[in-house]
Amino acid sequence: MVRQYSISDARNNLPSIVKQVEHGPAVELTRRGRPVAVLISHREYERLNPPKSDLWTAIQEWREKHNVADLDLDPDEIWGDVRDRSPGRDFRFDE
Repeated sequence: MVRQYSISDARNNLPSIVKQVEHGPAVELTRRGRPVAVLISHREYERLNPPKSDLWTAIQEWREKHNVADLDLDPDEIWGDVRDRSPGRDFRFDE
């Protein structure tokens, strides 16, 4: 069962509550008997929020899992109609 503390009790006993959370389950904070927040250990926080990788790292990880040559993709079929290859409009800067 999750332990509950009112916000005023938590304010008065924060060091001991933090020790409980470090070594045990989460603690629920209440206001007027209703749950409003949860304290969790840093280890649990990291488990719930893994670090996000940047786009390049994500692409490299995807390439490690999938062999592009085996996918039988034709880039011209996929991207052929995306770009308008007609010449652009005539433009000059005013001098």
